[in-house]
Amino acid sequence: MLAEADERARATSLARILVVDDEQRILRFVVRGLQAEGYEVDSADSGTEGLHKAFQGQYDLVILDLLMPGLDGASVLHRLVAERPGQAVIVLSCLTATATKVRCLEAGAEDYLAKPFSMDELLARVRARLRAAADRPATSLVAGRLRLDLIRREADSGAGPAPLSEREFLLLRELMRHRGRIVSKQRLLSAVWRYRLLAGVPRPSGGG
Repeated sequence: MLAEADERARATSLARILVVDDEQRILRFVVRGLQAEGYEVDSADSGTEGLHKAFQGQYDLVILDLLMPGLDGASVLHRLVAERPGQAVIVLSCLTATATKVRCLEAGAEDYLAKPFSMDELLARVRARLRAAADRPATSLVAGRLRLDLIRREADSGAGPAPLSEREFLLLRELMRHRGRIVSKQRLLSAVWRYRLLAGVPRPSGGG
C-alpha cells in the first residue's frame, strides 16, 4: 500500500493537464475527477481555445475530444503534435470505430478511450501516460512560443532555430526550467557559471 501511495504521489506531483471538450457536463466531470486526484487542471470547451491554451502553456498531458464545432479534435491533434512532438495526448471520444482509433494513434495520440467511460479507467490511463512521459528523457523545453532544443542547443521562437553558445544555452535552460518563478542570482551563478557560494562570497568551482 505504501509503495502504491508513493507511486501515486510521484505521478500527480505538479502534473498539469489540459482537458478539451465541448460537452460541458463531461468537461466538468473530468476536471473535477482529475482535481480530486491532485492534478493541476485547465479546461477548454472548443478546439480553438484548447489549441491556444496548449501552445501558450506547457502541459504534461492533454485529454482531447474529437467531435467539436469549428476546429475539431483531429485537427487539434495534428497541429499540436506537429508543433510539439513530445506532447502526450489521450483522445476521449464517442467515436468507437477501429479506423478512427487507429488514425488518432498513428497521428500521435498515446491512448484512446471511448465514451461512455469509467473515471477509474480514465485515471488509470492518465497515471500510465504520466509515468511513461516521466521515464522519457526530455529533448526540449517550451515556454510560450519559445522552444529550446536540448540536444542541438538551439532556440526557436518561431523565426527558425538559432544556435547558442554554451553560456547562453545554460542560462536559457535554467530560466525555462523555472518559468513563471523568480530564479535567484545564487542559483544562476551555480548552474550557469559553476560558482559555489562560500561564506557569502561566490567562488568558481573546479579549475576552469
